[in-house]
Amino acid sequence: MPERKPRADAVRNREAVLVAADRLFADRDRPEQVTMADIAAAAGVGKATLFRGFTDRTGLIRALYAARLEPVRRAVTDGPHPLGPDTPPRERVLALLDALLCFKLDHRHLSLALEATGNDSPYDAEHYDWWHDTLRHALERLPGFPNADFAAHALLAAVRADLVGHLVDREHASREQLRADLAAFTTTLLTVPPATA
Repeated sequence: MPERKPRADAVRNREAVLVAADRLFADRDRPEQVTMADIAAAAGVGKATLFRGFTDRTGLIRALYAARLEPVRRAVTDGPHPLGPDTPPRERVLALLDALLCFKLDHRHLSLALEATGNDSPYDAEHYDWWHDTLRHALERLPGFPNADFAAHALLAAVRADLVGHLVDREHASREQLRADLAAFTTTLLTVPPATA
């Protein structure tokens, strides 16, 4: 039996909800200031529609995050150099982290909202597993690189939304400075000393 496609009005409502939620999270000082009632009102839908489509606030935030991340995921999975799978591993690791940092900078409000849900460990999130697996795979292609699994976790910690927010808000780091610092740190980590006899 063929899979049923969502009704056109359901698709429109979902997109209206995602757009409204994105705007509200960007406009408020803190993610917790945005309620499901706020989102329903801004999207012009009933709260029941919201809960039917997303179950709860955390589900909505995850769906919004996944929707905004999808173009990056496609570039990483099927795209050309420097993010795509055919890129040399050292170059790809640098490009992956730069892309994730830029995503966090461009969607700080959304990344902070996701990390602030607090229902689960951030390390249990599907998108975290995907980033970790992608980085680990690239690191494992580097000859002699030790403990790619731990290194992938450590590199992802450097682009957590709360750290990025701290560096921008408290340290007044510019986008260009953050990108340069992350690239320099990653390059240092990837420089494996030759094995001693």
